Amino acid sequence: MNRIATFGEAPAPARTGWLSPLWRRRLSNFRRNRLGFWSFLIFAGLFGTSLFAEVIANDKPLVVSYKGEILFPVLIDYPDEKFGGFYAKPNYRSAETRQEIAEHGWAIWPPIPYSYDTIIDGLPTPSPSPPTWMLTEAQCAAAGKPCADLEMHWLGTDNTTRDVLARIIYGFRISVLFGLILALISSVIGVIAGAVQGYFGGWVDLALQRFIEVWSGIPTLYLIIIISAFIEPGFFVLLGILLLFSWVSLVGVVRAEFLRARNFEYVRAARALGLSNVRIMSRHLLPNAMVATLTFLPFILNGSIGTLTSLDFLGFGLPPGSASLGELLAQGKENIQAPWLGLTGFIVVATMLSLLVFAGEAVRDAFDPRKSFG
Repeated sequence: MNRIATFGEAPAPARTGWLSPLWRRRLSNFRRNRLGFWSFLIFAGLFGTSLFAEVIANDKPLVVSYKGEILFPVLIDYPDEKFGGFYAKPNYRSAETRQEIAEHGWAIWPPIPYSYDTIIDGLPTPSPSPPTWMLTEAQCAAAGKPCADLEMHWLGTDNTTRDVLARIIYGFRISVLFGLILALISSVIGVIAGAVQGYFGGWVDLALQRFIEVWSGIPTLYLIIIISAFIEPGFFVLLGILLLFSWVSLVGVVRAEFLRARNFEYVRAARALGLSNVRIMSRHLLPNAMVATLTFLPFILNGSIGTLTSLDFLGFGLPPGSASLGELLAQGKENIQAPWLGLTGFIVVATMLSLLVFAGEAVRDAFDPRKSFG
């Protein structure tokens, strides 16, 4: 039996590659939006780089040759006794451990020899310390070293002597991963709920619509404040709480698409041929609704990242000490005398969200039927 054609679509041309002509045209429209296309590439490059944060910024060497043995401290936790110590875990940044490794081998360090939670000793100024390139000769002299011999902190340190650049790399990764997981799961739930509402209509649509109106009126922030009084909000706790309410963002769009198309001729023909409701919804109605879903997805991701940043800024987000962009913004507010904290956090968050908005506009143009078939 031939597949029933989707309403309003011309007969599909023969496939000449692994992409259909429709998707090739959409990809071409996406590339024509130069701002959105390059924003997507830059954002993807930054996110891909942050996935290797442990290799870029870490207080453990990448590779160590010690007494003829090749070790990988960045991957394996070795006991301190392996390097002649007696602690539970070795401190690779200590002078004793560095000297021990240098006498019996060598070590390859990451470009940034600090992790997001590394407490740095011997700073030339009290924390928060300015970026190394902002230090004066007098400050370096007070530290007892020339400026060229000081450890480099490109964006300075925060109020607990942690390297800001390392925290930004880790914070960028956790923010995007949180936003992606929240946006994808909430989109799946929202698409299913909107599809059921729009396809069946009647009392099913009415009951679910009244439930969504009541459910979306619950203040999420107050709920998180109440829950944080009993348990410490972590990554998955926050994800679960926000997921309870974020799924409603796509319900209205998908519901409208299914309500519009459920009585089209090709849907009636599919029912007459005996196709099940699930098959009709997934094969013939869902592709049309997915166009609107994919168009909204970058903006949902943007909102998810902004929500986590806002919660961290208010102190109801990730646990204290976690790599967080919102916590960096809060430190900038509390330490006006250290403008590099607030400016760095603002530039990173503003750039990240702007790139997502521009990429979302390019996706919207790519799925615009007037441009796809124009």
